[in-house]
Amino acid sequence: MDTIIQSLQQFWSFTGFANCTWQHLAMICIGLVFIFLGIKKHWEPLLLVPIGFGMIIGNIPVLAGLQVSIYEENSVLNILYQGVRMGWYPPLIFLGIGAMTDFSALISQPRLVLIGAAAQMGIFGAYLLALLLGFTPNEAGAIGIIGGADGPTAIFLSGKLAPELMGAIAVSAYSYMALVPVIQKPIMLLLTTKKERLIRMAKPRVVSQKEKIIFPIVGFICTAFIVPSGLPLLGMLFFGNLLKESGVTRRLAETARGPLIDVVTTLIGLTVGASTQADVFLNTRSVKIFGLGLLSFVIATFCGVCFVKIMNLFCKEGHKINPLIGNAGVSAVPDSARVSETVGLEADPSNHLLMHAMAPNVAGVIGSAVAAGILLGFLG
Repeated sequence: MDTIIQSLQQFWSFTGFANCTWQHLAMICIGLVFIFLGIKKHWEPLLLVPIGFGMIIGNIPVLAGLQVSIYEENSVLNILYQGVRMGWYPPLIFLGIGAMTDFSALISQPRLVLIGAAAQMGIFGAYLLALLLGFTPNEAGAIGIIGGADGPTAIFLSGKLAPELMGAIAVSAYSYMALVPVIQKPIMLLLTTKKERLIRMAKPRVVSQKEKIIFPIVGFICTAFIVPSGLPLLGMLFFGNLLKESGVTRRLAETARGPLIDVVTTLIGLTVGASTQADVFLNTRSVKIFGLGLLSFVIATFCGVCFVKIMNLFCKEGHKINPLIGNAGVSAVPDSARVSETVGLEADPSNHLLMHAMAPNVAGVIGSAVAAGILLGFLG
C-alpha cells in the first residue's frame, strides 16, 4: 500500500497541477486572449494564433530535468527555438516577403522612399527612451527596432544584441503589428485636416519589366554597401524579389512566398510564444518593453505623417502627397497601406490611396532592415 501511495505521490509531483503557479495561469490566459483576437477579431491570425498557442505550451508547468522545456538544451522545443535565437528564421521570412512584394509603386514614385525613411525615427526615438529608462545600449537597440513594426527584424536584432529580452521584444513587435489599425488611425486623423485628407495624387506611371528586374539588384548593392551588417535580411529580401520578377524562376518564387514562409511563420510564432515562460517573461522589464514598443510605434506613425506635411510645403499644386499615406512608412506590409486606404475612403469614397501607400510601405521594409543593420554595426 505504501508503495502505491509513494508511486502516486511521485506521479503527482510530475504533473502540471503540482508545479503550477499563478504566473503560469496568467500567461496561459494571455495566450488565450491572443488566440481569441486572432480568430474572433481577425487581428493577424497567422501571427497571433501560433504565438498564443505557443504561450500556452511554454507555460504548462514542467518539472526541471524532463528535457521538454524550450529552455532545456537539446529538447525538441529548444532545437526548434534555435532558429529564433540564432537568427535563421528571419532571413527566410524576408525571402518570402521579397517574393510576394511588388516594388512597382516605389519604382514609379521614388520620392516616397523618404516617407519610409522618416518613419524609422520611431526606432531611434525608442532607443533613446530605452537608454533613459536604464536599459543598456544593446538592449535599447533591440527594443527600439519594435518601432519598425517588423517582427522578423525585431527577432533578428534582439537575437544578436539582447537574446535575454527576445521573448518580450518579439511578442511586443507582433502584437503591435496586429494592432496597426487600432493605433494608427487616431494619430492620422489627429495630425491631418479634412482638406489634406481629400488630396488626390496622380496615378503612378507604369513600370517596365526591365525596371522590376534591375531594381532588386541595384537596390541590394546600394543598401548592402551602405550597411553591410544588414546583409542577411537585405540579401534575402531582394533575392526573393528577383525570383519573383525575373520571370524564369516562378517555382522558386512560389515556394518562397507560399509553403516556405508559411512553415517558418508557424515555427517562429509557436517558438516565440513558448519562450514567454512565466518565470522569464513576467517582470517589470517586460512591461517597460511593451510601453516603449507602443511609444516607438506612435513616434514612427507621427514622423511619417508629419514628414509628408513638410514635403507638401515644397510641392507644387497637383503634385502634393496625401499625408494619410505617411503612416505606411512603417514596415507592417500591407496592413499599414490598408489603413491609409481605409481612412482615405472614409474622407472621400472615390479616392483610392492603396497603390500610393504601398510605396512608403515597401520602403519601410527596406528601411527597417537598414536601421537594424545600422544598430548592429554600432552596437554588435
